[in-house]
Amino acid sequence: MWDPAQYLAFADHRARPFYELVGRVRAVEPRRVVDVGCGPGNLTSSLSARWPSAVVEAFDSSPEMVEAARAAGVDARVDDVTTWEPLPDTDVVVSNAVLQWVPSHPSIVSKWVAALPTGAWLAFQVPGNYADASHRLIREVAGEGLAHVFRGEKPVLDPVEYAGLLGDCAVADVWETTYVQRLSGPDPVLEWVSGTALRPVRAALSSTDWDAYVAELAPRLREAYPQRADGTTWFPFRRIFVVAQV
Repeated sequence: MWDPAQYLAFADHRARPFYELVGRVRAVEPRRVVDVGCGPGNLTSSLSARWPSAVVEAFDSSPEMVEAARAAGVDARVDDVTTWEPLPDTDVVVSNAVLQWVPSHPSIVSKWVAALPTGAWLAFQVPGNYADASHRLIREVAGEGLAHVFRGEKPVLDPVEYAGLLGDCAVADVWETTYVQRLSGPDPVLEWVSGTALRPVRAALSSTDWDAYVAELAPRLREAYPQRADGTTWFPFRRIFVVAQV
């Protein structure tokens, strides 16, 4: 289960990659713009503002996120990334930090590209920090008993692999950025990953086992990401961006 409030706790940090991604989409007057995995809808409204004449379609697999998006005024629905298909008038598809949850997403991306009309744009970004201490420690503390909840140690492709996947597109713009986030609080990295990477672990554990897991993970994260003298913590966060025009 997704917790929209927990996810939005770092809304400013999570929004920046979205705006940098969409900023590279050069569509002028798209007919239909789709937000694939709209989450709580806090960013979907910016798509309507940028392309006011477009029909903005938004969906997410989480009923909790869709409920939050609707409460924010977004006409969102529950749908599945793995089965969704673009309508013939779809000119822009945006997916922000979603496809890392879908093991088959490289083939899905290829299917979307084949289905989109000529000139349409596809833009997505995914986290690229699965080898970093934050995710490595999550897996280590979980142990073999919870290995089934993870999507492997590399749930996303490297930038060059994404470029190869989209190499036949008219435009294939692929890059990566490492944001060094300044976080605050006693366990800021734990709070950050609680809204995303720790969600499957939490769902697999009882309340008692979850408390024990967090009690072991928290000090390891504090050691890996030490607090500075001013009370803040630096958290490097790598993102991989892909923008393609069909």
